[in-house]
Amino acid sequence: MTMIFTGSEPVKPEAPCLPPSPPLEFARFTLSEENMPELRKDPVIGRWVIISSERGKRPTDYKSEAAPRRNGGFCPFCPGHEDKTPPEVLSYRKDGSAPNTAGWDLRVVPNKFPALQIEGGLNRQGEGIFDRMNGIGAHEVIIETPLHDATLASLGEKDVENVLWSFHDRVLDLKKDRRFKYILLFKNHGEAAGASLEHTHSQLIALPILPKRVREEIDGCKTYFSFKERCIYCDIIKQETDAGVRVIAENWDFIAISPYAPRFPFEMWVLPKNHGASFESAQKHEYENLAKILKDLLVRMDRVLDSPPYNLIVQTSPFHELVADFYHWRIEIMPKLTKVAGFEWGTGFYINPTLPEEAATFMREVVL
Repeated sequence: MTMIFTGSEPVKPEAPCLPPSPPLEFARFTLSEENMPELRKDPVIGRWVIISSERGKRPTDYKSEAAPRRNGGFCPFCPGHEDKTPPEVLSYRKDGSAPNTAGWDLRVVPNKFPALQIEGGLNRQGEGIFDRMNGIGAHEVIIETPLHDATLASLGEKDVENVLWSFHDRVLDLKKDRRFKYILLFKNHGEAAGASLEHTHSQLIALPILPKRVREEIDGCKTYFSFKERCIYCDIIKQETDAGVRVIAENWDFIAISPYAPRFPFEMWVLPKNHGASFESAQKHEYENLAKILKDLLVRMDRVLDSPPYNLIVQTSPFHELVADFYHWRIEIMPKLTKVAGFEWGTGFYINPTLPEEAATFMREVVL
């Protein structure tokens, strides 16, 4: 702007009469309070997630990555092919048939291509500031049924309960090995979720170290307990029961919820109502009711999300640590609906496009 000088003080010329400026382009996208994204914090480990409610994805907005099931072909997990797997370490049989033959209802075998080897010593070593040890551990496969085309959701409640008992039996056996500090029980269902064989199965890996994520959770539970002398998961169960908005299903022993700060859309937790730190210490009636609610959830998920691939994880207490007062075991189920990409890897945050309250409503109200 040109300045006009009269005497010692500059004087601005009178501004021309101009039409009002058009609104800035981004003003069109101003978010209302209702669809503003939220940051939510996990109360146990302090992890933040972004609930991107503006994206607001409903179940039908997700495209399942499930690969079509193949007909025919060779399957090493099917009956009659027992010699194509390592010798079984556990099997449930009704007819008294011999080990490593047909006639089984469930088999547990060492993984033919294990992540860790069970033989040998740890041989811990330092290499300057770095640490290493031998890859010692156990890696086993739980073949859940002889039926090739079955899924965990389609099995009967008793068969699902057998899967849970096999988890129990193998954990108790491997727990005797003092080299191991933790066992992760998990299931990858569908190729997109990491399954390399379509015959329904679960896995376990026994580790000589405690995973960092488990350590963070134990520390979070312990900190909460030191302040309140209560288990944080017991408090979560009470608060979710009172509120009801994120409850999906429950029975006498278990409650299933959409967690307050879920990493993934339609993530679900199954928690025992009675406090307990370790999965393997559950009682018979608890395994019975766990099988019922687990099957119920998987059927609901198949109906709502069109049989998606998913990961199932049993979060249980480590071995040889005194955590009984403040740790609480649970099962996590995470449908494979979104991809973890650069933002998640770079920040540790997760972006979830579906509110857990809405996810719980869809899961709760679906007609079975």
